[in-house]
Amino acid sequence: MLNFQLLPFPELRTPRLLLRRIVAADAPALFALRTDAQVLTYLDRDPETALSEIEAFIGRLDEALTTNSGINWAVTRVGEEAQLVGTCGLWRLIPEHHRAEIGYMLLPSAWGAGLMAEAVEAVCRYGFEQLHLHSIEANVNPHNAASIRLLERLGFVREAYFRENYYCRGQFLDSAIYSLLASGLPASGPR
Repeated sequence: MLNFQLLPFPELRTPRLLLRRIVAADAPALFALRTDAQVLTYLDRDPETALSEIEAFIGRLDEALTTNSGINWAVTRVGEEAQLVGTCGLWRLIPEHHRAEIGYMLLPSAWGAGLMAEAVEAVCRYGFEQLHLHSIEANVNPHNAASIRLLERLGFVREAYFRENYYCRGQFLDSAIYSLLASGLPASGPR
């Protein structure tokens, strides 16, 4: 069984991004991200309604770090490190199975530039090389074609399709499960 140690917090760098710890000063940008209608289209959860909910969420992220149960990064552009444009993280860490789930969000103003592919690859590399995970899972709304393309470009493979397994906003929704094995991570750069 793995023994995770998530602190001190690891910053991750790519050619265009700095992935850093989410801090209290990020609350307004995180609120904008987690309440944006376009971002929430395929995330199948209700948006926060107050900044205080985001502040409590940041507290839960900090708690996950101290309990070694999850790690989330603020996605920022190099040279603009104070401005959060997205998040990417590993959660549902399962040490006995060497597995975790990845999740990510990006402001629409940053879509289409390949930034999330850089972030996801960096987080996966951290998961495999530093946490010694064997596999990383992504649970995706099957209608989210952009997210599925991103995952497949990075080598994720669809493992399962669950019909109407998730209830949100008065309806049952499907889930597609993708995974990447440590041996499947590209040598360098997205595929």
